[in-house]
Amino acid sequence: MASDPRVLFGAAVLFILAVLFRWKYVLLFLFATGATMTVLKFTGGGGSSDIIVDRSMMLFIGGTIVIAVVLIYFLFIRD
Repeated sequence: MASDPRVLFGAAVLFILAVLFRWKYVLLFLFATGATMTVLKFTGGGGSSDIIVDRSMMLFIGGTIVIAVVLIYFLFIRD
């Protein structure tokens, strides 16, 4: 679904409208969705080795923490 051209076009149109109309919550939702999909893309796959699984888990945890910090900052700290 993330590589479907219609979904990407819809997300791009929604992003442009959100920037033009300054819809902060829509922009944060798009950021959270896109960032989570990116983290999942980079942590998926690999092999059956425990080392690869540990690295993927650490990358997923780190990416999720970064996303959460950015969302908390823009939702609660910064006006």
